[in-house]
Parts: sequence; C-alpha cells; structure tokens
Amino acid sequence: MAKIIAIANQKGGVGKTTTAINLSAALAVLDRRVLLVDADPQSNATSGVDCGDLSGLAGGLYEVMTGAVPAEKAIAHSSIAALDLLPSDINLVGVELEMLDARNREGILKRALAPVADRYDYIVIDCAPSLGLLTVNALTAASSVIVPVQPEFYALEGLNKLLQTIRLVQGVNPASGPNPDLTVEGFVITMFDGRTRMHTQVVEELREHFGDMVFNTMITRSIRLSEAPSHGEPVILYDPNCNSSVNYMNLARELMDREPKA
Repeated sequence: MAKIIAIANQKGGVGKTTTAINLSAALAVLDRRVLLVDADPQSNATSGVDCGDLSGLAGGLYEVMTGAVPAEKAIAHSSIAALDLLPSDINLVGVELEMLDARNREGILKRALAPVADRYDYIVIDCAPSLGLLTVNALTAASSVIVPVQPEFYALEGLNKLLQTIRLVQGVNPASGPNPDLTVEGFVITMFDGRTRMHTQVVEELREHFGDMVFNTMITRSIRLSEAPSHGEPVILYDPNCNSSVNYMNLARELMDREPKA
C-alpha cells in the first residue's frame, strides 16, 4: 500500500509544486514507484512533468473526483519509468462547488485513489495554495504532510493556519476528524540562500521550534531549478548535476530513511 504524502502550504510562492514534482522524480529515480497527483487547478505539476500528449486520457482529477472516470483511466506515464501522473486542468476549480452537498465530501479523493494505491510505493499530492475543500480532501487521503517553507518571516506567520487545518482533519481531542492518523512528515526549507542573514535566522527559529520535524536537507536557490518548468521537466532531468538535483535526491533519501525498516 502506498504512503500518501500531501505537499501543502496555503501560502503561494514557497516552492510547493516545485517540491512535489522534484521529490516525486527523485523517489522514482531511486526505484520507488510514484504517482504524482496534481490537486491544484493551476495544474503546474501537470505541465512540469514530461508526460507527452495527455489527450488520450479519459480525463483528469476533475473527472476522477466527480466519478466520471476511475483513477486508473486518468493516469499518464512520464519519461521517468517509475513516475506516473494524475493530471489536472482548470476544470478542477469547479469540483469544490460540486462537492458541497456530497456525502462524506472530505473523503472523495481518498476513495478515488484507493483502487490504484497498491500499485505505488508513494503517492504525492500537490495541494492548491489554499485551505479549501480540495486541500482538506488531500489531507484526508494522506498518511502525512510535508510543508515547504520559504525562510522569510511572513512565511512563518502562515504556518499556524495550516497547522490548525491539520488538527481539524485529525480531529484531535477527541480524534473525531476525517483522518485522525494524519501526521506532519516535516518542514522542508526551500529557496534557501546561505548568504542571507535573515534566511539563516529563520531556519534557526524553525529548528528551535519544530526540532527534528525540520528536514536536514534544504533546497537552495537555483537558476536551473527555476528554468526546468519552462522545459516541462523535473530538474533532475533538466540538469542532473546541478545543486537543486542533488538537494532533491538528498531529500528523497532522507524521507526514505524515515520509513520503518522491514
């Protein structure tokens, strides 16, 4: 059964989609079977993974969540053998309205992914930069959450809202939420520039406050990382030897090292 990880932060511009794409690609290169689910109507994860022509698919995440097609009919294969994609498009904007009166609406995505979960080691969900029903669905489906954090003070302020949403999904005290087993996998520092004193200070504060929940691996600022999406590729394909590729490979290994040993 796949470990399902939501990549979530309601603040935009923190490297959430970049992390979802490149962590998924790095896990796949390390011989893990990975499904990347694009749960953001902006569909940047869809355009950032090299899956060729998607017109042959029966639909995308919108059609899957509305029950029009099963997930297996909406999955595309990428140029990395072990990495698949469940794409989205702008139609996904409408799914929240259609879910409003649905029964057990928080669990729609979880139920949709269940038939394909056994095919993968990891399912990575790229969440929208909001705390709406789509994100709640992703958190309900997930085993854990990875939170990308840009090392700026305004970014820290938004963490409380996300953590409150996670606690609501958990239903802590009593554990009566839609996903009481949800855990925070960790916080990953993105866009880090070691030459900037503020960045260093924010990282120190994060580590002091959250301890081991902050990944050791940090994603440094990189021109190559920002160029890769325009080529429709994860950075590990665009430039395997750049610092960002090394960063995401190290992050994938660190994540794998946290898994219980057989």
